[in-house]
Amino acid sequence: MSASHPAVETSIQVRYAETDAQRVVYHGNYIIWFEVARTAYCERAGYPYPRMEAEGSFITVTEARVRYRRTVRYGDTVRVRARMTEMKSRGCTFQYEIVLVDGALAAEGETQHLFLDAAGRPRTVPEAIAKAFREFSGIA
Repeated sequence: MSASHPAVETSIQVRYAETDAQRVVYHGNYIIWFEVARTAYCERAGYPYPRMEAEGSFITVTEARVRYRRTVRYGDTVRVRARMTEMKSRGCTFQYEIVLVDGALAAEGETQHLFLDAAGRPRTVPEAIAKAFREFSGIA
């Protein structure tokens, strides 16, 4: 993950419902944790989802990638780091790290997003949103 762009970190304590019969986190929950961290990122950048949606912009995931590196289990606490790494005219990219309390990297990934209007059609990222994210992330 690029250290040049600020990360927003969210702590999550693994709940039993997020695990399989062996008390290992089910692989699909990592994507949910990415969303939790991305939501926190947008809030810290000054453009939480409810504000974007009230202004007629919606972010949809167009691609998601996860690489699993270490096992995460019931009761573990992880830190999920989200960082915006790219802003395009109609979308953006986030990168993530999920780190165990001992500092071990448990997973990393990336999501790509497209901005939509209220009717679900692709749209240009409104200037106010692009400006807020660029200023917060340091993306040119």
